[in-house]
Amino acid sequence: MNLICNKKRLAYLMCGILFSVLTGCSPYFHQPTKEKKARLGEDTRVTPGLRTLPGPSEKLVAAVYKFRDQTGQYKPSDNGINYSTAVTQGATNILLKALEESGWFIAIERENVSNLLNERKIIRSSMAQYKPENENLPPLLFAGIILEGGIVSYDANVITGGAGLKYFGAGGATQYRQDRVTVYLRAVATKTGKILKTVYTSKTILSQSVNASLFRFVKFKRLLETETGFTTNEPSQLAVTEAIEKSVQSMIVEGVRDGLWNADSKKAEEFKLLLKDYQEEQQVAKETDVYGARENVVRKRFSVMPSISMLRYAGDYSQPTNKAGYGAALNVGLTQNWNLQLNVTSGTIAAKQYFSRDVTISELNIQYRTLPFQKINPFLQIGGGITSARNNAVFEFNGKKDRMLSAGAGAEIALNRWLGLNIAGQYSYFIKDEFDGSVSGAFNDAFWRASVGLSIYFGGSYSKKSK
Repeated sequence: MNLICNKKRLAYLMCGILFSVLTGCSPYFHQPTKEKKARLGEDTRVTPGLRTLPGPSEKLVAAVYKFRDQTGQYKPSDNGINYSTAVTQGATNILLKALEESGWFIAIERENVSNLLNERKIIRSSMAQYKPENENLPPLLFAGIILEGGIVSYDANVITGGAGLKYFGAGGATQYRQDRVTVYLRAVATKTGKILKTVYTSKTILSQSVNASLFRFVKFKRLLETETGFTTNEPSQLAVTEAIEKSVQSMIVEGVRDGLWNADSKKAEEFKLLLKDYQEEQQVAKETDVYGARENVVRKRFSVMPSISMLRYAGDYSQPTNKAGYGAALNVGLTQNWNLQLNVTSGTIAAKQYFSRDVTISELNIQYRTLPFQKINPFLQIGGGITSARNNAVFEFNGKKDRMLSAGAGAEIALNRWLGLNIAGQYSYFIKDEFDGSVSGAFNDAFWRASVGLSIYFGGSYSKKSK
């Protein structure tokens, strides 16, 4: 009977592992089991937007001499020296293709202009033998602007991480790594040499692996071992292409905004909407750090926080119980990172049969808020206070008093400009082992507290110096 139950549990566990791998990972269903024919190149997420840009009043003649890899980096390797470059060396071709896709530019050949000039010499000498001298080749187009720049950075392992779990030889794991490529593009006026506009874009490159395995004896001398998984690496060439296409799109939009070139007058309203979206995107970019976290929350200096709590006794009596409590706190921001909190809580601290006391907890804490400009703001706090025994009143401060020290951690989640959700856990340790009336053991009495409250912001902002 036990053997049958074990087999069923094993089957359920294996099915669960396979289901978790298969449902969230579409590459698993497209494993390369046979060769594939050549196909057209893939579009990036920016390509459709680049193709549908409102057209120009007149196309710009642009020259690209060399759009180079300026990183000087090789691919990272764990096995020794690797002489393969980290990014593509054909960025000029990618840029020329992006200029064509946009519909805003007439791109002229400059990267291999010597080949073009040699071919024109051959044509001219051939024409001289068969046609009159006054019949010449048409002149070459000259560029109104030159597009310069390059791939300036490739940062490997910007973020790495993963997670895994195994139980009795069965489990799974996932790992990921994020790299980052950065592109600069500038437009230079050929008549004056003035740099008209410079834009900068970046793109992350994600690599991840998922695997599940099982190693288990299902019967005497019968070992079951199985594993599955996959690894995906975002192609760096597509990441470079997307960054270059984004830089071309940004160059066009910012140039129209600054009056450097003009959009088609028939598409004026459409371009206004595009410009509005671009300005919003710029604002988001200013508020987002390199790891993708957005810092767009400005909290007020003062807040009040009504809360509910759960108190758990940790003292000399056995069988501690969880009791509800409620209270309120006043928070005063000293700086964006440091906060002073006055907290009052009413509740009960008790063991199951032997001890119970209704208390009013008054304390003063100093908090350090780690991410004050982000929506989720974790914090650490330390402080001290007094626990007063109470009888019938909700908040009573005249009963037996016990001094304590406290330490805790939590997070504040900004819901809007005036309201936040506060979640915290705290451990309070009494200075003397007299709270429950029993002096025994190596440690003094203590209690745990978990609380959830609403932060209601009010008052002024912080000074420029504190920001």
